[in-house]
Amino acid sequence: VQLQASGGGLVQTGDSLRLSCAASGRTFTDYSAGWFRQAPGKEREFVAAINWSGANTVYADSVKGRFAIAKDNVKNTVYLQMNSLRPEDTAVYYCASTAYYSGRDPQRYDYWGQGTQVTVSS
Repeated sequence: VQLQASGGGLVQTGDSLRLSCAASGRTFTDYSAGWFRQAPGKEREFVAAINWSGANTVYADSVKGRFAIAKDNVKNTVYLQMNSLRPEDTAVYYCASTAYYSGRDPQRYDYWGQGTQVTVSS
């Protein structure tokens, strides 16, 4: 599975962005997906994950209620809708995918996209 993330940019506090992660190479239907982020000088951290069908989601406490992950198996794309953005959300955002796991551990994901930069100004 090849993943291509897009949709990042420079926004102001309180704005919204929607990140997209397009999958190719294999059908995305059987795969779970997750979003992670990495700020300068910090470790990569979990943001959100969704299972293969889209029925189950999990979020980091820091984004719960502000971010929403969704999966379109027809378009082979997973989305991350980010609302009420804060400066602390500034990071490079990565999408990832794997079969049979939709959790917080990045080591469990087999496929990674290249990352897209999100910058939130105060």
